[in-house]
Amino acid sequence: MRLANRVAIVTGAGSGIGRAAAQKFAREGAKVVVADIHSETGAMTAASIQEEGGEAAFIAVDTSSYESVKSLVEQTLELYGQLDIMFNNAGIVSGRYSVHDMPLDEYHRTVAVNQHGVFYGIKAAGNAMKEKGGVIINTASIYGYIADRKQFPYHASKGAVVMMTKSAALDLARFNIRVVGVAPGLVETGIVSEWRNHPDLWNKVEKAQMRGKAGTPEEIANVAVFLASDEASFMNGHVFCVDDGAASFKR
Repeated sequence: MRLANRVAIVTGAGSGIGRAAAQKFAREGAKVVVADIHSETGAMTAASIQEEGGEAAFIAVDTSSYESVKSLVEQTLELYGQLDIMFNNAGIVSGRYSVHDMPLDEYHRTVAVNQHGVFYGIKAAGNAMKEKGGVIINTASIYGYIADRKQFPYHASKGAVVMMTKSAALDLARFNIRVVGVAPGLVETGIVSEWRNHPDLWNKVEKAQMRGKAGTPEEIANVAVFLASDEASFMNGHVFCVDDGAASFKR
């Protein structure tokens, strides 16, 4: 019960890494606010936690809107009286376009969720944690470090998350707020499910992991729980690759 007596918000918790993290946080003793733009899947995650005997509530959020994220934090404080952990996990994958052909609305949509949404979460949670401290965790990606074709806005937004994590950690350290991040490699989630319909593409991306297979949401969630816990109390300002070595070699 490494997170007993703590309150955590997980954005994008309706599926994938967010759902696995919300469930894992609850198993470790946290009260969890499940936040997602999709009410049906978000409510399902909260119900799954409650069925296991954990405490959870669903709150709808649009992470591309600061007012929505601020309201999420305010509702959490009203519900539980505190906020100890903010996992800014919500994200989307852009369509595959070259820079020449990139639709402007596709670029802005991706950056709004993946980059601005993380900033909004840092700002809103950071203000809520000023008195007692806390931990902010951001989901970046190995694509914040290495480039692939036809992923320009995703690279741009995830690279921004890496630097926002470092900058925010420096700003917030005096309030005893740690800011860290995870950078997943290929993980079996709905966000990449369509890639499985293209065997050549899926085979290529699986081989980009050192052991040639995708990770699971639970493997990322395990790291997020550790980073949120007191066991990681001296870890700050870094984004940790959880990628089976994908960012460390070229096949």
